[in-house]
Amino acid sequence: MPTVLRVRGYQFPFFSSEKGEPPHVHVENGEASAKIWLTPVMLRKSTGFKTHEINVILKLTQQHEVKLKETWHEYFN
Repeated sequence: MPTVLRVRGYQFPFFSSEKGEPPHVHVENGEASAKIWLTPVMLRKSTGFKTHEINVILKLTQQHEVKLKETWHEYFN
């Protein structure tokens, strides 16, 4: 599970077992987690994050979208 990005206390890892899914990242902070699709950037699911945290996570994902997509394709191709 490589962590691609760490920002503002959030970790953005990929799960290596999820190659067959569309490009996405997981986001973790403590016990909370989320799964974010990258094309387009949108929330797939979340556990433990409050609405304002999801908004921050989506904004951070959009800000780093190019890097996240490039890293996804490098890792899984």
